[in-house]
Order: sequence, then C-alpha cells, then structure tokens
Amino acid sequence: MSGPTLNDVADAAGVSYATADRVLNNRGNVAQKSIAKVRDAVERLGYVRNVAAANLSRKRVYRLAFLIPTGSNAFFNRIRGHITSLADHLSAENVTVEIVDVSAFSVEALHDSIGQLTGRDFDGVAIVGLQSDQLEQPLADLRARGVHIIGLVSDLPAAFRSAYIGIDNIVAGRTAARLTGMSHASGAGAIQTFAGALDAGDHAERLQGFRDVIAADFPRLEILDPILTKDDPAVLYDAARNALHSDPTLTAFYNVGAGNKGLINAISETKGTRPFCVLHELVEHSHMALVAGHIDVVIDQRPDVEVLRAFTLLRALIDQRDTPPMLPLMPAIFVQDNLPADPMNNPMKAQDT
Repeated sequence: MSGPTLNDVADAAGVSYATADRVLNNRGNVAQKSIAKVRDAVERLGYVRNVAAANLSRKRVYRLAFLIPTGSNAFFNRIRGHITSLADHLSAENVTVEIVDVSAFSVEALHDSIGQLTGRDFDGVAIVGLQSDQLEQPLADLRARGVHIIGLVSDLPAAFRSAYIGIDNIVAGRTAARLTGMSHASGAGAIQTFAGALDAGDHAERLQGFRDVIAADFPRLEILDPILTKDDPAVLYDAARNALHSDPTLTAFYNVGAGNKGLINAISETKGTRPFCVLHELVEHSHMALVAGHIDVVIDQRPDVEVLRAFTLLRALIDQRDTPPMLPLMPAIFVQDNLPADPMNNPMKAQDT
C-alpha cells in the first residue's frame, strides 16, 4: 500500500496542490496560515517527501560555492583539485560549483567575499573560515537569503553555520605533542612552534592541544612562543634558519600550518643532528622530505574525504533531508615507512609551500 500523496496533503490542509507544493519546497509567497495547515497535514498523514521526484520535476540545480584561501599553499591546491574533480563527476546530477578565491588569513577579505555572495544565486556555500565576530553579520545576511553554510577545514563562528567539516584540530595538536614527547624519551628539550595566524581556528586549536599534552605529560619540554608566518615559505625558511643558528638547545620543530617547503629547506641545510620535526598535510614536498629523512611525521587531514563530505552535506541541507551519518574524521599519521605511492591523490599538482 502506497503512502499519502501530495494531493492527500493538500486535501487535508484545505489548500490547493500548488500551495502545498510551494510550502514543501520552500518556494515562498504563501501565507503563514496556509504554511501551518500544510505542515499540520504532513504530520497527521505521515507524508514523506520524495526528494528525488521533486528534484526531477523541478529540474533542481545545486548551485554551490567554495571560498578557498589564495596563494601557493599546496594543501589548498590539493583541496581545489578535489573540488574540481568531484564537481566534474557530479555535473550530470545538475551540480554546479564555483571556487571563490579569498586572501589567506584576512578577516576583512573574507568578510567582503561572504558579503558579495548575498547578491549571487547560490544554494549552499562551504567556507574555509576564521574566528571573528566581524563575520557574523555577512553570514547572517547570507543565511537570511536561504543559503546553507558550512565551515570547511577551519571553522566559522558556530552559531552562523549549519555544520563544520574537518578534523578535530585539538586532537591533531595533541597527537603531534604525543609523538614529539615520545621522541625525547622523557628527556629535556625545547620546541619551536610555528603558525600561520592565530585567528585561524585550526591553527589556534592545534597549538592548544599541543600545549595541553606537553604540559601534562612531558613537563621537561619547553614550548617556545609560536612564530607567526602567514604560511609564507620564505618567512618560515628565515625563521627556522635563524632558530637553528641562534638556539642550540632546540630539540623539536612543530608547524601547525603551511609554508612547509621553507621549513624543510632550512632543515635540509642543517649540519649534524637536526630537531625532531612534525608537520601537517601530506603533499609532494612533505612526502619527499619524509623519504629524505629531513622531517619525521606528517599529520594529514584527508582533504579528499572532507571535500566529498562537503558536497554530500550541502546537498542534503538544500534538499531538507536528514544529514547522513558521518563518523568523526580522524587524521592520518605518516612516517617514512607507510607513505602512499601518490602523495597528492588528485589530478592537480601542488606548486609550493
């Protein structure tokens, strides 16, 4: 026996079929009284909306945007590659995608880019976010237009987005600390940390997790204040080189962000024993550095999985479906001995950092 139809809902609510359809598909121009009647009828009848049929009849097009930091950051080039590849695959399902470039670590630039989206016809947006109350108003304006918003990789202010897709960055930082502490075999040492910017939520959270574990379980290790690099490899090269030459007590490096080509180059020039080194994101040059023995550990957040989840979640939000179950995304830990054959795992090659 088939379930109730949209005609049944319209009859039970005492409205036309067209009105019931407009309510269930959020097409607007319906009185609040009629909306309440239709929703009440849906609940009483147990009507289940056939999303696939509705999308087919309406020729639903999913208009998505991804706001991604600009620059030569290899990790975000990797993200772009996954977005482009998956968008090509999903084009047959009427999914269109635009990648919007945003200046890295600039709250003002991100504020302006989000604001510019309010004049565009997007259904869903994934944003590599920053933590700033300056972003709240443009995010609220975008949501008021019915656009679904998720944070990707680095989160947005939580009250102004529907979900966050990314690893638990505190866990990632704690993992880096645990490995760094173990490398010292309970001995003393000094750890130089680096970060792109502390208003990037992922960078701040990784540092917090790192500090928590070192303080609790490896009290003989000293964590030096982070050197801020804006993920610029030239800045990171100079900072790491100066640290290596000026502080012979250094026993470890931990960079929570990108710019790692600069750090790797500085370490590769080191004569004698080098510091233990943990980085994030497996890209071509970090893969090569592990093979060459210039660094020890790479913690990767599996951007292919993050991008796939972003597409899946945005489409579910647009269709007003329950979001699919997703287990927490655990970062992968790579050392010299367990490297995959293809460090990029996507059709685009990284150029830098």
